[in-house]
Amino acid sequence: MGLPKKLTEMQMKFAQLLVTNEGRKTPTECAVEAGYEKDSAAVRASELRNPNKFPLVVKYIGELRDEYQKKYEVTFANHIAELAKLRDEAREKGAWSAAGNMEIARGKAAGLYIEQKIIHHNKVQDMTIDELKAKMKKIFEDNKGLIEADFEEVLENPTPPKDLIN
Repeated sequence: MGLPKKLTEMQMKFAQLLVTNEGRKTPTECAVEAGYEKDSAAVRASELRNPNKFPLVVKYIGELRDEYQKKYEVTFANHIAELAKLRDEAREKGAWSAAGNMEIARGKAAGLYIEQKIIHHNKVQDMTIDELKAKMKKIFEDNKGLIEADFEEVLENPTPPKDLIN
């Protein structure tokens, strides 16, 4: 009997639904929507993605994924081009914020922006005198090789030497 030479309509529809709904629908849901029986859709979805059972379907899924990857690829070049296009359209409509925010989101998805969050704990202004002294002592101890002063000496005379001022 051998393997079929071409895909059926249902197999093509399953592959297209699987690729276009990646992350939004399960393979089982795609199989049902493609026309497979609901009771056996999970098994069909699994079999259709098995290269030993349905190599043509698996190959077609791979081709579709490559096509979608190329179509929706975000590169620095097309990011900048799209940003310019949206900027120009926004100028015409006056919708600066919406256009800029959408394009920033695309850039973040492409890894073009780095978002940093710094969380401060134990703000100096919220610390007691004893907590401040303990923190300073720890800093001195952790940096003994870098600091040429005695902690107790600094506590007694907190004014920095004149050569360090300015």
